[in-house]
Amino acid sequence: MNKNVILREQNNIVVINVYALAIIFCCVIVLYLCGFYYYQVIKWDEYKKKSENNHTRFERIIAPRGVIFDAYGRVIVDNRPSYDIYITREEADVERITVAVSNLCNVKTEDLVNELSKYQNIPKHIPVKLLGDVDQDCLARIEAYKHKLPGLFVSVQPVRNYPWREVGAHIVGYLGEINREELNRLEDAGYVVGDWIGKTGLERVYESVLRGKNGMEAVEVDALGRRLGVLDRENPIPGRNVWLTLDWELQRYASEIMRDKEGALVVLDVKTGAIRAMVSSPSYDPNLFVRGVNSEEWNDLHRDPRHVFLNRAIQVGYPPGSTFKPFVALAALDTGAVKPDETIWCPGYHRLGNRTYRCWKRGGHGYVDLHRAIVESCDVYFYQVGSRLGVDTIARYAKLLGFGELTGVELPGERTGLIPTTSWKKRHYGVPWQKGETLSVAIGQGFVLVTPLQLARAYAAIANNGYLVRPYIVERIEGNGFRAREDTIHERVITNEKALSLVKKALEDVVKDPRGTAHGIWSEAIPIAGKTGTAQVVGLKLSGDESSMPEHFRDHAWFAGYAPPDDPQVVAVAIIEHGGHGSSAAAPVVKAVIEKYFQLQRENHNG
Repeated sequence: MNKNVILREQNNIVVINVYALAIIFCCVIVLYLCGFYYYQVIKWDEYKKKSENNHTRFERIIAPRGVIFDAYGRVIVDNRPSYDIYITREEADVERITVAVSNLCNVKTEDLVNELSKYQNIPKHIPVKLLGDVDQDCLARIEAYKHKLPGLFVSVQPVRNYPWREVGAHIVGYLGEINREELNRLEDAGYVVGDWIGKTGLERVYESVLRGKNGMEAVEVDALGRRLGVLDRENPIPGRNVWLTLDWELQRYASEIMRDKEGALVVLDVKTGAIRAMVSSPSYDPNLFVRGVNSEEWNDLHRDPRHVFLNRAIQVGYPPGSTFKPFVALAALDTGAVKPDETIWCPGYHRLGNRTYRCWKRGGHGYVDLHRAIVESCDVYFYQVGSRLGVDTIARYAKLLGFGELTGVELPGERTGLIPTTSWKKRHYGVPWQKGETLSVAIGQGFVLVTPLQLARAYAAIANNGYLVRPYIVERIEGNGFRAREDTIHERVITNEKALSLVKKALEDVVKDPRGTAHGIWSEAIPIAGKTGTAQVVGLKLSGDESSMPEHFRDHAWFAGYAPPDDPQVVAVAIIEHGGHGSSAAAPVVKAVIEKYFQLQRENHNG
């Protein structure tokens, strides 16, 4: 092959290589342009958002809840700052951060993982709370190390503060994290996973008032999640404040009296129905729920045999015992079933068929009229009066006085109690009413159940000359003005003034007369009218001294009283579970709280 041929072949190879390189170069250019078009045109919106999220973070600003005050402007519930640890999952190594926070704050990694699992359906660029209300030691360690943990930051938010702890807990209630059922029901109201909501008490009833409206802040951050500045801000709107009818000094005093007891104490304005104090004992500390209780703590609280969450003032029906007798007396006088001066023989027992119904006084009271029967609480007298009336008549008058129905107080979970009738028993048990059961009802035993607030309301009706009030606990709401007092008054339910006068005089002598069952609390300084009550827990008492009985077999002790008898201002009702006798266990409690009420009234007036 000559030299020219060789040169031609070499030139051809060079040309081919040049063409090949040109083709490859063109392909690269085309691919680059296609990629540029794909990312800059087709995927422009998506990557624009990602780009913005790399330097802009949207943080919710939690609105402070409304403050709750007592009738004199004292703070009952307010807010305090909480330091919460948030994580932006799109910017963070989630696994690394959960391990780090676990070590820095001495919490279980699995708890943090479980917390984050609640936010699976929330976009990852939205910050979520990893750990709430951390202490100062945890906060200091987080601040020292957070520069090594991109996507982690600390936010300060207001949380609920219950400065009085157990005092009034059943009234104010507590907050808890919103659950799935609540979220489904309230999602349109702007609630999201992780929000806190009123669970019990006034926090629950007035959730929409107290909650307020959350704000939002657009924050510029660097690659490590550090704040560089605020781009935009929508300020939160605080919740509205609420004023109650309670005198918090009286509430604290009443709570202290009841501290070591199980039961309830209610103080009510007889003319308006305003609740001045309401205690259920034992109580609990709502602050426990501010940081969130774990399942073990929750189970311990709910397994407590003392039932600390139960508001005994409105959520438990008790047999009223002898405190029910004045209402039976009013029915008997109004219907003419008994005359005021008629006497009935009490030998200490009453026989009906082959059964013997005993009086609390074994030797009997002898001949007693209505006045003495109330003063000395003669059971035999009321056995016979009850037989004359019949259970349906007793029920009719009891219901006029608000028994067997809700009082309408602005608290959740109120019970109606029970006022039995012949038709009620037939409907529920399928058997007819027995005459002996009427005798038990006449002395406040058997099927009869009332709440302490119902009993206070009924005694207020006696004290205020027959008007049934509607108890209430919220005086006013910010922006709504004062509530109309007229709305709390019902119609006059006791119209027989002579009967009312006779019963009121007897209730005064229950305390004033040396033979009265509550004479031990008589005081000339602040006279009280009222009635003792002892409600049996078991049908047959054990033999021996009552103090030797197991506590859960002992009787409940009642006292319902108002003061002063000539111009009643306030009624107070106390029940001491398994306290024994009303005269020794409950009456001194009512006396003490009524005296404190008038002392505070003088101080507030002079102040």
